[in-house]
Amino acid sequence: MTQAEFPASSEGLVLDVPTAILQRRSIKSFKAQAIEPETLRSLLELTVAAPSSYNLQDWRIVIIQDEAQKAELAKSAYNQQQVLQAPVTFVFAADPNAWKGDLTPIYQQGIQRGVWTPETVEYFKMAIPKFQMSLGERTREYALKNAMIAATHLVLAAEGLGLSTCFMNGWIEDDVKRVIGAENEPDLAIAVVVPVGYEAESRGNPGRLPFAYNVCVDRIGNPYQG
Repeated sequence: MTQAEFPASSEGLVLDVPTAILQRRSIKSFKAQAIEPETLRSLLELTVAAPSSYNLQDWRIVIIQDEAQKAELAKSAYNQQQVLQAPVTFVFAADPNAWKGDLTPIYQQGIQRGVWTPETVEYFKMAIPKFQMSLGERTREYALKNAMIAATHLVLAAEGLGLSTCFMNGWIEDDVKRVIGAENEPDLAIAVVVPVGYEAESRGNPGRLPFAYNVCVDRIGNPYQG
């Protein structure tokens, strides 16, 4: 689906990427307005287009829409109201054991699309277990990174489609896992919670530090002056 084919939301036109990046803000008040099904599907397509190590796509994305579920999720997030107000909240979980499952659908798609050869797939079958086992306890960390990349795609795609979002890192992991039915999956990690909807507050731009404060060239301590 091309940009021209993505539906404009009820709030406006599809934005280009630079505009969406610069316009995005964390919104904590949302209108009681549903997200159109076609817009939600477009949002999902753009979210799962995110890259991941070896294309494992080792995220689990749970879309919370049910009011009772939203109430339980809000409790697990210290009763933050944006979860209750937003028509949809995305929970991004990371599965550090995804590489142990059946990766055949991933391999088949790669071959069918002409991107991978059978030789590439055979290499992946050898390289993925070797790499994942070499990570040891860091498999969770790598899965979380992939999930966060997908979540970043979500917030920028949402902005581009006329929606607003809020990255939430204030929640109790075990409680969130219970809400999404993952309490019996001890290795599953919650990466981030993201309410999505139409903003009901004015946005301000608190600004960012000059590059020289936290952007360096080649080494820490050598500030970028460009």
